[in-house]
Amino acid sequence: MTVPVVIDSAGVALSGDLVVPGDPLGVVVFAHGSGSSRHSCRNRAVAGVLQDNRFATLLLDLLTEDEERADRSTGELRFDIPLLADRVVTAVNEIGNHDVVRDLPIGLFGASTGAAAALIAAAREKSVRAVVSRGGRPDLASGALTEVRAPTLLIVGGLDHPVLELNRLAAGRLVAPNRIEVVAGATHLFEEPGALAEVARLATDWFDRHLP
Repeated sequence: MTVPVVIDSAGVALSGDLVVPGDPLGVVVFAHGSGSSRHSCRNRAVAGVLQDNRFATLLLDLLTEDEERADRSTGELRFDIPLLADRVVTAVNEIGNHDVVRDLPIGLFGASTGAAAALIAAAREKSVRAVVSRGGRPDLASGALTEVRAPTLLIVGGLDHPVLELNRLAAGRLVAPNRIEVVAGATHLFEEPGALAEVARLATDWFDRHLP
């Protein structure tokens, strides 16, 4: 079942797609990364695997259409982590009260800068039970890392050397149970054959372990 949703965050309407399989185990809210949206083919591929494994998924635009147009010119909003985090927090709160997924355990999946927003949201909302980052920038979550209590999985491409080092530094600051998984031969966007499927497998295993 696919349900179009609109999340109202501080008077801004954010469009999302909520997909709910039969007898769902939990719901995973996606926080997309730099210059992306709910239509991200990579996030949708991961979401499809999660749905096949009985997890509901919410893919949400963290920016409005007008904001996206402005961001394509300036690139500023995609790095406005406090703004993105506020919107992820609102999504967590509102989706937890949605009729078709009410009271299900909630996980977050963040990509690139969206991973930082997801971690800040997890630090603020203790209802978040697990976090997965794909090629993320957890370092941009700054002081929130020590406040995260949800088990956190950091997935990084083996050839994405600068981001891998940033993830290792961030993992050292996380108090929550955490693990880094390196996908061998993968670059930042996991475009290599089999790389995205491995991301989906790792994410599914993590949510299987920590959400139900």
